[in-house]
Amino acid sequence: MGITAYGRETGPRGEQFSLPTAYVESVRDAGGLPVLLLPGERDVERVLDAVDALVFAGGGDIDPALTGGAHDTNYAVDAERDRFEVALLAASLPRELPVLAICRGLQILNVARGGTLHAHLPDVFGEAVSHRVAPLDPTPHGVMLEAGTGLAEGFGAGELTVASWHHQAVDRPGEGLRPIAFAPDGVVEALELAGAAWLTAVQWHPELQQEPGSPQRQLFESLVERAIDRRR
Repeated sequence: MGITAYGRETGPRGEQFSLPTAYVESVRDAGGLPVLLLPGERDVERVLDAVDALVFAGGGDIDPALTGGAHDTNYAVDAERDRFEVALLAASLPRELPVLAICRGLQILNVARGGTLHAHLPDVFGEAVSHRVAPLDPTPHGVMLEAGTGLAEGFGAGELTVASWHHQAVDRPGEGLRPIAFAPDGVVEALELAGAAWLTAVQWHPELQQEPGSPQRQLFESLVERAIDRRR
C-alpha cells in the first residue's frame, strides 16, 4: 500500500523525508503493508507497478499556481511533492488502482483534474465552524454525507464527527468530480470521481480516528480489501 510522504526537510543529519506514523499504523491495522512513496521519483509508472493501492497523505499547501490563488497564510509549499503527486494520481486512474485521498490528498485530486481551491476558508466561510485550530491539534466538527453515495453507504450514516485540520478546501470541482459531503458551513468535505473503480477522497483526517469501533477504520479496511480483490 503506497503512502505519499512529506517533502524534503532539513534535520540534524541533513535533508530528510517524513510522514506521521498514524498513516502507517492505519494501513497496518487494516492488514496492508505500507510502503512510503517519496517526492522526486520521476518514473511514476514504475512506482505504480510496485503497489496495489495508494494513500495520498495530508501535509502543506499546494503551489498556489495550481490552486487558483495565493494567500499570506500559505505554508510548506513544495513544488517537488506537488509534481510527483499530481503525476502519480493522474497515472493511477487508468490503472484503476484503489485510492484513498486524505486532506491535502483530496486537494491534489481536485487540482489534478483542473479544479481550484479556496485560498483561506475564514475569508469565504467565516469562523462559525473551526476547520483548523492550533498547529497539529485537529478540531472536531460534523459532516453531512450525501445520501445514496458509496461513502454514505459505507459508513451506514448520514452524519459523522470528523477530525479536521485544514485552511483550504475545494472551490471549483475538477473534471468528473462531485462533492458528496459538507461541513455545516458548506465547505466541501468529500469528493467522488465519475467512473472510478474505487476512489475515496475526504477532507478530514480518518487516520486520527482509528480507535476500535470507529467508523473511520473502515476507510482503510475497505482500501485493503479492494486491493486484495483486485489482485485475485
